[in-house]
Amino acid sequence: MYNKETVIRLNTLDDVQEFVGAASKCDFDIDLKYRQILIDAKSLLGVIGIGINNDFKVCYMGDDQVFDNVVDKFTVA
Repeated sequence: MYNKETVIRLNTLDDVQEFVGAASKCDFDIDLKYRQILIDAKSLLGVIGIGINNDFKVCYMGDDQVFDNVVDKFTVA
């Protein structure tokens, strides 16, 4: 279903805002998975609601260089 899946960590509210802002500019669906929860990565309240300082799997099928750079920035090594 997805062609890109990466584990990221958002440590601050600023990180969340940067990530959601970049996701919101994309014309394809982006999902965040945390345990059994699946949320829309373009939802600021949804991302904040599942908390920061957690590892999420970001899943998407599309190409956007700016978004890919933001994902790379928050990728867990």
